[in-house]
Amino acid sequence: MLTEEKIRQVLKDVREPDLNVSLVEAGLIRECRLKENHVSLKIALAQTGTQEQMQLQQQVVQMVKEAGAETVGLRFEALSEEELQKLGAQGQGQAQPNVTDLLSPDSGTTVISITSGKGGVGKSTVTVNLATALQRLGKKVGVVDADIYGFSVPDMMGIDERPRVVGEVIHPVVVQGVKVMSMGFFVEDNSPVIWRGPMLGKMLRNFFGEVEWGELDYLILDLPPGTGDVALDVHQMIPHSREIIVTTPHTTAAFVAARAGAMALKTNHEILGVVENMSYYPLPDGTKDYIFGQGGGEKLAENLKTELVAQIPLGQPKQDVAPGEHRTAIYPEGSLIGDIYMDLAKTLDSKVR
Repeated sequence: MLTEEKIRQVLKDVREPDLNVSLVEAGLIRECRLKENHVSLKIALAQTGTQEQMQLQQQVVQMVKEAGAETVGLRFEALSEEELQKLGAQGQGQAQPNVTDLLSPDSGTTVISITSGKGGVGKSTVTVNLATALQRLGKKVGVVDADIYGFSVPDMMGIDERPRVVGEVIHPVVVQGVKVMSMGFFVEDNSPVIWRGPMLGKMLRNFFGEVEWGELDYLILDLPPGTGDVALDVHQMIPHSREIIVTTPHTTAAFVAARAGAMALKTNHEILGVVENMSYYPLPDGTKDYIFGQGGGEKLAENLKTELVAQIPLGQPKQDVAPGEHRTAIYPEGSLIGDIYMDLAKTLDSKVR
């Protein structure tokens, strides 16, 4: 006969993915209700809405059904900051999560850097939409907003929270299944960043080597535009990155972007392709208005001996948001531009496998 005691016994070895403590022993199973053979559970976690939560959910459902339940309903809630600190201290006595250095060639994560010759071409927009599209393909994806002077990823993804520290481990913010770290999390009220190069380099190294990313298939980097000292430092810091060069159709923009591509090649990075952003404006009759001209992306790809992997039209996501909520720069599935990003994600995934 299925009882609450039996359910807790079955789940006693299941551990919270971030804190590495037993769900049962740490009191994280907040509710356990039975009605005949139908079970309803409420579980508290350090982070909700993550890939790890989905894996935990599947594990719990399977174990409880094997114990005799016909159906299993799960609800999740986030732990308070006080509970996190307390449980994080308890977890230090257990085996702590291994923070993988993503700069190591042995990390198993494919690093894709998004760069451009100059600002204002939509590099960050490409970053967040490519990351989201890869996540929709079922990949485990992280984003590092390495554009330390022009960070915009948190705003584009509608993030209004900060990374949390559990024990001595930093956990990235998770939004729409994508893990994110940005300089913007450490700057108050959109203040200008006036740090010198060594301080910025140390911060970026912390993002790669001292954050609990977990298992990632892809890490997408939003690099600083151009070929200045910071951009060069990041290129040299990341020894195994593949790159996407973002440009616009204008030939001058493509000419400038070629410098970023040349720097990538000189620092032994592989160029996956060119993305031409703001390629055209789609008109209601199905025709295209080439507002910024044509040919820039093709010319850049030819110069860099790579291919034009996407041409993205002008547009903005249509989103119905409640008052006080953020409007993001992420295009929904099924939209014209959302489908283009999905095709781009599939193309890049096939290239790196």
